[in-house]
Amino acid sequence: MTSDELVERLIDFAARVGKVVDALPDTRMGRHIGGQLVRSGTSPAPNYEEACAAESRADFVHKLSISLKELREFALLDSSDHQKRKCFPEHRMGEYI
Repeated sequence: MTSDELVERLIDFAARVGKVVDALPDTRMGRHIGGQLVRSGTSPAPNYEEACAAESRADFVHKLSISLKELREFALLDSSDHQKRKCFPEHRMGEYI
């Protein structure tokens, strides 16, 4: 995969995150989780672009690790089926990703 292809995939991922967040219930918990999902799901693309402009190999690794952290946070928030059922009994977030 080329760098440009990865950027495109990360941008597509961010767009899908928007669909997930828009489908969340308009409750206090839905808004809180939605905010977290927006932050962690839309930042990997610009963070990756920033990593590509790194000034050294160490800088690249550090900046790329930030993207990975954000993707892990998103995965954690989106993967807990038990937690989703508890917080959003009528909602299935995974359908959109």
